Amino acid sequence: MKFTRRQFLTSSALGGLAFFSPVPAWSAASRTISTSRYLSFYNVHTGEYLNACYRKNRRYCHATLEDINYIMRDHRTGEIKSIDSGLLDLLYDLSRHLQTLKPFHIISGYRSQATNDMLRSRNQNVAKRSLHLQGKAIDIRLPGCSISSLRRVAASLKGGGVGYYPRSQFVHLDTGKVRYW
Repeated sequence: MKFTRRQFLTSSALGGLAFFSPVPAWSAASRTISTSRYLSFYNVHTGEYLNACYRKNRRYCHATLEDINYIMRDHRTGEIKSIDSGLLDLLYDLSRHLQTLKPFHIISGYRSQATNDMLRSRNQNVAKRSLHLQGKAIDIRLPGCSISSLRRVAASLKGGGVGYYPRSQFVHLDTGKVRYW
């Protein structure tokens, strides 16, 4: 990889700061050097895995986004919807804060209107205008991470809504208003 003079000087300066200040400067330096973002998923309903670079050089990889849309589809109807890139960035930030490369287990990603209506008929806590309908929400668990830790770290990111479902063993994340339940 060839660096421009400015990139080299910036990386060198940030690297020097990292020597004296271990965490904040190193974090800034790694963002300058590494521009690829990876996410891993496992869909608990379909048994499908996906490990892919969804963003490179500040650009989203459209072929990978299509793969993510597919693995996060409504598993009941097969319907596919574009997943909000902000949700993917939120999941990426969550994985970085948790310092894990393990796949997020998808309990629910995109939901069709028919699926949402069916779930609402069974459970009054399912939102009529759920952000799952727009591809802006996901229900997850993460192997090796307690649900309470997952919730705590997700809430600290202040990237949207965070729902805590300890009985069902998952955390809801969305890119709507910051709120907690």
